[in-house]
Amino acid sequence: MDKKLPKNIDSNIDKKTRVLVNAIHAKSGGGVTYLKNILPLLAKDPSLEIHLLLGEKQLDVFTSLDDGISVYPRKIPNNFFLGLLWEQIMLPFIARNLSTNVTFSPSNYGPLFAPRSVIMLRNSLEVGKTETRLVKQLYWLGLRVMTWLSLIRCKRAIAVSKYAEQSLTFGLRKLLSKVEVIYHGVQNIFLSNMNQIREDFFLVVSDIYIQKNIHNLLIALATVTDKFPNAKLKIAGSSIDINYLERLNIIIEKNNLQDAVEFLGRKSSEELVLLYQKCQIFIFPSTIETFGNPLLEAMACGAPIACSNTAAMPEIAKDAALYFNPAEPDDIARKIIQLTEDKVLLKSLSQKSLARAELFSWEVTAEKTIEVIKSASNSRKM
Repeated sequence: MDKKLPKNIDSNIDKKTRVLVNAIHAKSGGGVTYLKNILPLLAKDPSLEIHLLLGEKQLDVFTSLDDGISVYPRKIPNNFFLGLLWEQIMLPFIARNLSTNVTFSPSNYGPLFAPRSVIMLRNSLEVGKTETRLVKQLYWLGLRVMTWLSLIRCKRAIAVSKYAEQSLTFGLRKLLSKVEVIYHGVQNIFLSNMNQIREDFFLVVSDIYIQKNIHNLLIALATVTDKFPNAKLKIAGSSIDINYLERLNIIIEKNNLQDAVEFLGRKSSEELVLLYQKCQIFIFPSTIETFGNPLLEAMACGAPIACSNTAAMPEIAKDAALYFNPAEPDDIARKIIQLTEDKVLLKSLSQKSLARAELFSWEVTAEKTIEVIKSASNSRKM
């Protein structure tokens, strides 16, 4: 499966569309979830030939790949700006040596000079406006510039929601004409109904980032525990931003929530299924999301949901959630208390979650993605 880069490949050997999937940005969270689900489906399509470019450190994340996928691991700098430079210089060279028809980068940006680029708008740039740390501000500035340049240069772009499409193209007609909205799907494992008995705990599934808004949820939890002293919040996800985690721990200590909050760390899909199926309420407090995979997973497991009323969340959950203002801890607390007390509403939201989740499918996602890839392949080469 691990391939050395060939000197050249004759692009006339067959009529398959040769696709280089630039996966170097998928290191955690939704990016990994997307590729793990979409790659096997792309590889099964007889009209495609899939080549996957990874960083060497990502091999531990992508351990089980389809035999039909050629994998090219490379040593890529950890530093954002050095990694960006590597991508812009080396990836077009790799794509041309593989004689690829399309370079698919499932992230906001990709190599500007790779043949027939397709990108995926999945990271909101609004997050950068909340940052006060200089290094993070520079990161988000770099991401903003590269997103704009990639949108201008690419042949086609996929947006993971209408919110992502509008917010990242600024409604500009020329950019919108390149974009196709394609929702993510949900794994079958989350659709299996095991009829678990729900327990008295709230659940958040999220890596630890500032935009996930866990700090306001913790402040709200302090109010909830005044009414329900035994309330318990479980948080499943990797601690990506250590500085933010320290901030959360300060809030926990200040509000005497040590016994009410449990950080579970990263969990497998199998473990998440049980958490989704057993939680009393799934809470999605994020301020900025272009889609929200955990939101869809929770719906598929029939979890009653309390959710932010911003960004893409209402678009994805529709009427399957009770919404709150994520900037107002008091409102978050009110909605959690309301759901906890209203058993009829809990049951209704659970049923609506299951019905809503049935509308999302990775197979449909793959079909539409293949159409976009072929559209780019048939376009005039830059």
